Amino acid sequence: MASPGQQPVNGGVSFWYRSIGLPRPRPALPGDVEADVCIVGAGFTGLWTAYYLKRQQPDLRIVLLEKEFAGFGASGRNGGWLSAELAGSRDAYAATHGKQGVVDLMRAMRDAVDEVIDVAKNEGIDADIAKDGLLHVARNQAQLQRLHAGLRHEQDWGADPLDFVALSRSEMDERIRVAGSLGGIFSPHCARVQPAKLVQGLADAVVGLGVTIYEQTTVSRIDAGRAVSDRGTVRAPTVLRCLEGFTGSIEGQKRSWLPMNSSMIVTAPLPPDVLDRIGWGGAELLGDYAHGYMYAQRTVDDRIALGGRGIPYRYGSRLDERGATQQWTIDALTALTREMFPATADVPIDHAWCGVLGVPRDWTATVDFDRGTGLGTAGGYVGSGLTTTNLAGRTLADLVLGNQTELTRLPWVGRRVRRWEPEPLRWLGVQSMYALYRTADRREARGLGHTSRIASVANKITGR
Repeated sequence: MASPGQQPVNGGVSFWYRSIGLPRPRPALPGDVEADVCIVGAGFTGLWTAYYLKRQQPDLRIVLLEKEFAGFGASGRNGGWLSAELAGSRDAYAATHGKQGVVDLMRAMRDAVDEVIDVAKNEGIDADIAKDGLLHVARNQAQLQRLHAGLRHEQDWGADPLDFVALSRSEMDERIRVAGSLGGIFSPHCARVQPAKLVQGLADAVVGLGVTIYEQTTVSRIDAGRAVSDRGTVRAPTVLRCLEGFTGSIEGQKRSWLPMNSSMIVTAPLPPDVLDRIGWGGAELLGDYAHGYMYAQRTVDDRIALGGRGIPYRYGSRLDERGATQQWTIDALTALTREMFPATADVPIDHAWCGVLGVPRDWTATVDFDRGTGLGTAGGYVGSGLTTTNLAGRTLADLVLGNQTELTRLPWVGRRVRRWEPEPLRWLGVQSMYALYRTADRREARGLGHTSRIASVANKITGR
């Protein structure tokens, strides 16, 4: 544990893995093999897809290929929000399937929260799950305006009055005392999760069903009928790419989904008097209405784990080195933690890490399967993937098996998105976007009173 003034552990994949220990690697691909289904990427998307495929058709020979170990990427590094938030633009979904299609997807996301909880219970996975809901706090007048606009937006899309409940400042303080709070919104459709425990438990459950996971195997190319790696080639009539932020590692996919960085820090366990001053007695998840938004949870051992974008993108779609993040980002997240929770001023920061999430050009998720080629993919969750991966995995499984279901009719199925611009344009665009967001947040914090026009310019730059 770090003491005040000492540097926290940086990287090591994530604090979530530090708390349970890194898993023992499974064997690598032993050479050329044949299968019915080959899934590239053993994160949540690949694991959920394999889980539901095997549950529906137990005789399928399913092989998962993973460069590191199952759950190495965002699946084992995220903020632990098992939420019903949509991964992308409702307008983009509505453009092809109308308002009802979006309503169906929203309902499916809410159901997916409970589906994950049920699977964890049935499979005996202890992942510190607690469904106490989600709070978003407004800390200045501009954010408060967005809070009320967001509530109206949810109601316009058919949300039940109990799905999103506006809270006054005093009502917010009764749940979590955030410095500068002017009010908040509560949604019951969210649960806290220790993501590394969940993904490792799911990997074990998938193996228990008879799926083979080959780790320490680097796939470089995916073609119809095969996945080519440094350890051999897997030939299968169905090949699914489930790599999210690591999609650019595959030949020809560099500009498909941008690997956006998100970083987290975690405090040491909060002393009882500090926890009392903050008043965070439940397991509610916490977010805000800043443009460069934050996300947080109170862990099962009374720490605050808090994340945000930091330095959002590395030139050329480069990836982090086993979760190590930049000092600037650690300092920024630490300052935000102290600002929101002044009682933590003397509580050391224990660990910092980062990971990448997949961002399509229109910031909206996709599930796709081409029956003619046998190639499929799912991802582009833009940071809302913990629940979305389950729904995507179930949907991809139905598509592969040829089942016509409510899931296969959801508006994210079969979407086509244009590719990201070549460098240096995409680096300049992302850096500009977040510089503008940070400027907008600073202006609003100084009392602008309404959403800064600078944020609107940032949205137009990237098409959000």
